[in-house]
Amino acid sequence: MTEDIFFQGWSGVGRVLLIGSLAYVYLILLLRVTGKRTLAKLNAFDLVVTVAIGSTLATILLSNDVALAEGIAALTLLAALQFAVAFVSVRWQGFANVVRSEPTMLLRKGEFCRDAMRRVRVTEDELMTVLRSHGGRTRPGEVGAIILESDGSFSVLDADEDVPHPDRLS
Repeated sequence: MTEDIFFQGWSGVGRVLLIGSLAYVYLILLLRVTGKRTLAKLNAFDLVVTVAIGSTLATILLSNDVALAEGIAALTLLAALQFAVAFVSVRWQGFANVVRSEPTMLLRKGEFCRDAMRRVRVTEDELMTVLRSHGGRTRPGEVGAIILESDGSFSVLDADEDVPHPDRLS
């Protein structure tokens, strides 16, 4: 019984090596054809697609229930949907507003933007952590702004930089 945990036979290892190699080569070719945007983490939607592609590849590799053709179809579908969403977003602003979020200013010229912080569920303590991780700053007045970007990362603008008005971030 415990032997099955560590080794279930050479056929399973061979399947992972063969199917994994083929799926990997296909994924690389697919990403080259669809362009850099397929894996760009520009917003939450892009992150979800990136995670879904990774999960799909793992399933192709490890599940005996998924044939290579089904896995390739799933990867192609994810890339095609990502392409379609990006294509429509560039051409229709209303759709773009639905699938992507805008950057949010959380601190401006030493003052916390409390309404914005509440809206995006970020605490003052979390912003202090952001300050410390960006140059070891310890006081809000030492920076010009902290912005929560569309991809979930934080940007810290120096105090001497031209800080945009919160309504003009995008």
